[in-house]
Amino acid sequence: MPDNNPLDRPVWASLTSHHARFAEGGPLARRYRADYNLFAGQQDESDEALGALGALLGPGERMCIAQAMPIVVPPGLLVEKSLEGVQLMAPPGLAVPGGAEPLLSLGEADAPEMFALARLTEPGPFEPRTHALGSFIGIRVEGRLAAMAGERFRFPGYTEVSAVCTHPDFRGRGFARRLTAAATASIQQRGERAFLQAWKTNTPAITLYRSLGFEIRAEMNVRVLRRAQTG
Repeated sequence: MPDNNPLDRPVWASLTSHHARFAEGGPLARRYRADYNLFAGQQDESDEALGALGALLGPGERMCIAQAMPIVVPPGLLVEKSLEGVQLMAPPGLAVPGGAEPLLSLGEADAPEMFALARLTEPGPFEPRTHALGSFIGIRVEGRLAAMAGERFRFPGYTEVSAVCTHPDFRGRGFARRLTAAATASIQQRGERAFLQAWKTNTPAITLYRSLGFEIRAEMNVRVLRRAQTG
């Protein structure tokens, strides 16, 4: 049976609702199209669902699984990376700190810089079309994209704040705090609850989010899986 709380399987909840248009797969397992995201998910840990999940990958392809419950690796797939994370929920009515630099909406024209910044700072998996999964905002300093934050997983009642990152040249200016708060406030203004996820070992990020009032809801299991090349 499907789980009762969609937050425990945020990838699956997204791919079967608001992000269904970005999905590949069927009723038991789905993944994002590769240019949008590496994430995939399945309905449950039944043999049928795990088989459908494994069938999403061709030779040499990779996908990322993130969920609160233990991850069962589908037959025929290899674990390339094993990580642990935490999921945090935003407090209601989060205030946005002020600052000299304006918060700018980011879009298609900014996509190459957004991709480069994400690859440099590694806030999490970010592909060339990840920016199209939701709204993104950023801060520019002398024309350069100094920091950004945006939205990733989204399902009824909830949206994830994601890709919070700052270029090393501009750290220590409070940009991540402002952008996290602003992205959260935008989600809350739609009447949704905001959440985010961080690597369990990323103490600075978790400290920042908790200082804004975010509270840890659950630990998350993350695995990067791949199918071996054939031939």
